Amino acid sequence: MSTTPLSRSRKRLMAAAASVALAGAIGLGAVTGGTAPVYAEAVRVEAPQAPGFADVVQQVSPAVVSVQVKARIDPAADRGMSPFSNEQGFDDLPDNHPLKRFFRQFGQDGNGNQDRPRFNRRDGSQKPRPVAQGSGFFISEDGYLVTNNHVVSDGTAYTVVANDGKEYDAKLIGTDPRTDLAVLKVDASTKFTYVGFADDAKVRVGDWVVAVGNPFGLGGTVTAGIVSARGRDIGAGPYDDFLQIDAAVNRGNSGGPAFNLNGEVVGINTAIFSPSGGNVGIAFAIPASTAKQVVQDLMKSGSVQRGWLGVEIQPVTADVAESLGLKNEKGALVASAQDAGPAKQAGIAAGDIITGVNGQDVGSPKELSRLIAGITPGKSIDVTVWRNGKAETLKVNLGEIPGGDKKASADQPSSPAEPSTLADLGLTVTRSEDGKGLVITDVDPSSDAADRGIQAGDVITAVNAVEVQSASDVTKALDQAEKAGRKAVLFQISREDSNRFVALPLNQG
Repeated sequence: MSTTPLSRSRKRLMAAAASVALAGAIGLGAVTGGTAPVYAEAVRVEAPQAPGFADVVQQVSPAVVSVQVKARIDPAADRGMSPFSNEQGFDDLPDNHPLKRFFRQFGQDGNGNQDRPRFNRRDGSQKPRPVAQGSGFFISEDGYLVTNNHVVSDGTAYTVVANDGKEYDAKLIGTDPRTDLAVLKVDASTKFTYVGFADDAKVRVGDWVVAVGNPFGLGGTVTAGIVSARGRDIGAGPYDDFLQIDAAVNRGNSGGPAFNLNGEVVGINTAIFSPSGGNVGIAFAIPASTAKQVVQDLMKSGSVQRGWLGVEIQPVTADVAESLGLKNEKGALVASAQDAGPAKQAGIAAGDIITGVNGQDVGSPKELSRLIAGITPGKSIDVTVWRNGKAETLKVNLGEIPGGDKKASADQPSSPAEPSTLADLGLTVTRSEDGKGLVITDVDPSSDAADRGIQAGDVITAVNAVEVQSASDVTKALDQAEKAGRKAVLFQISREDSNRFVALPLNQG
């Protein structure tokens, strides 16, 4: 098809218009006389005055430090096998053997160990070697600083590196493995910039946080994010109550602070969730309220004294609450009260649900643990329990938490030859040799009991707080619960040397 002059002119006009539009878009002037374009002044847009983090970072950075930890390593224990060596090594080979020459050439002895100097002091003693590094921050102008226990736990010498590059020797004041906190002290004539703790009760999900620390040994590094969640339990210890943040936190950030926009420490970065080992936007920080109390105790005495109740506890599920006539699922179910413990002496027993301490509601076992831990040993407290369908208040004189858990051993009773069947529950049981409870010999894999973790070898010691010694005792307890309109029955289960409660739904026909 031929093109008419009119259509060609129209195409040229359209191309010229597109050129002018493009020139305007990129800041070019009009085209004159077929010569090169004339540049006009570029457009400049005034940026909105959005809040930033620079002012906060400038104020708090001098208080944040890198913590370098060193330890004396036993040369024998520090040896590692070369991938080319065997368990016997190459000591039996001739000195001119090619493999021995290979290891000497690459700095290893005949057993695959690095041939590097370990003793560089005249008296032959070993110089501490770096084993870890993390972060920390000053909390006083005279040199007290906070970090994580896991950063300093293997150390014998500690060096603090300030953000201006100055290095200071530090000494360990105290540690608390249960909350993963530690306090160091730098003795110097310098007055250090320090930061304070925030009231984390005012921290809300969605608030900004700024993390400052020493990731991968890089020194003062700043990242920002928000508080993603509160009250996280990650299984790190009995007092888990972490803040979850999405600011980038990596190895080396441990012990470093997470600040609010007022420059106050809202949390201490402690752990990350990471399938790859690097940051994926899920980090956990010890709340300021927890850290503040622990740090004060460590500065005062080098250790933390916690109240001790002496109970094993478990959560109150919907089935447990239903079986005991409790309106909600709050509280801590006592699985057992330890012998000679404060709780048992005060009359607290297995099957009780602790719902309050000194008038403060207890929502979960973790909350009970934190409440008791925050009370000084020796003090008398009021403990509210739910028992036999009503609330009671008992006076308890708290003890001091023992250094280690002492558990009595017990032999598993053998099963007599004639078991009994509890068909509605999917259980087969037999009387224990000592006459205390019923040994479960078989569990129907499709039963509610199996779904709730009950297994052969477990011992049923009580049903709805009534001790049982035969299958008929269990049947009687089930009938009584059904007449009372209950939808579930509470079984006390003993396994090895521990107790727990399991609520099983009643068969409704």
